[in-house]
Amino acid sequence: MNYFSSDFKLGILGGGQLGKMLLADTRKFDIQTYILDPSEEAPSQFGATKFFRGSLMDFDTVYQFGKMVNLLTIEIENVNLDALDKLEAEGLPVYPSPKTLRLIQNKGRQKDFYVQNNIPTSPHQRFVDLNDLRKSLEKDELEMPFVWKCAQFGYDGNGVKIVRSTLDLVNLPEVECIAEQMVPFKNELAVIVARSVSGEVKTYPVVEMEFHPEANQVEYVICPARIDEKVAKKATEIALKVSEAFTHVGLLAVEMFQTEDDEILVNEVAPRPHNSGHYSIEASYTSQFENHLRAILDLPLGNTNSKVAGIMVNLVGEEGFSGQVIYENIEKIMAIDGVTPHIYGKRETRPFRKMGHVTIVNENMDEARKIAEKVKNSIRVIS
Repeated sequence: MNYFSSDFKLGILGGGQLGKMLLADTRKFDIQTYILDPSEEAPSQFGATKFFRGSLMDFDTVYQFGKMVNLLTIEIENVNLDALDKLEAEGLPVYPSPKTLRLIQNKGRQKDFYVQNNIPTSPHQRFVDLNDLRKSLEKDELEMPFVWKCAQFGYDGNGVKIVRSTLDLVNLPEVECIAEQMVPFKNELAVIVARSVSGEVKTYPVVEMEFHPEANQVEYVICPARIDEKVAKKATEIALKVSEAFTHVGLLAVEMFQTEDDEILVNEVAPRPHNSGHYSIEASYTSQFENHLRAILDLPLGNTNSKVAGIMVNLVGEEGFSGQVIYENIEKIMAIDGVTPHIYGKRETRPFRKMGHVTIVNENMDEARKIAEKVKNSIRVIS
């Protein structure tokens, strides 16, 4: 198949920032792209060959969109899987497959899958809804504290809450959910696995994530993780086992906990480019976005090693500000060596909304971490 400067059309479901960054590489290779997204403000609308506005959850919309392209991929998991099943049955290559997405889309099913495949994960219980969970608490079948997660449609700290008392259950939505045992951990790690159509597999180095204490969002992604080599090896092996179990095509970001006694537990996965791999645009030989393309098009995978230490800082809307976005002090951080901002193109800011990220590359990890702190404290996303 000739993908380059040809009539081949790649369809992407979702037109957020991940799609926008993926388009930088389709542009580089001159591959035609069609994008479907519900928002007229979608960051990907300007980079695609053709942009279509429509619901990702509507069967007909997704099915008709799929009929226009030669291959279909996603940048968000919440899409209509029945439409993808039909398209796949009619011979359209869909990566990751609807079968893989079905296992991942529902967090309860995803957790059960780990247990069935002997993949280490924290103990969990599934509930039809919040009422079902309350009954379980009344019968002492569930112990506090636990982590509540809605089974579907949660993202970036939305749909996740630590429950320490019944008061924490107030205002939670009445939806299917899971309760996970709280794991005392010393690090949150992630490994991105790229797997091509013909089964070539490569892993990116283990990264470490530092979280914002209140927003439950990643503040820094640090590559390589500052952990013992044995732990890194174990994390990589487990990520490969997870990747094999899901038999996904494309990228799989495997998020994990490193416990106090250095066990590795899988938290959750995302079958697409992921926040924990954004550093790779500047710091790696081949970015996660390029390798996602290579994998789904069954081209040889690129080198996943890092050229330098990389740290990513998320740019999120500051509390107390909503409206037309202003990036305060952006020129100050751009005066620092090795600092590259990525602005996602969302015109409206609101508290904790992901508006962009900044990559810091440096030969020296400690120096990179210091600069990252400086960047974090300088730039403000306000209105």
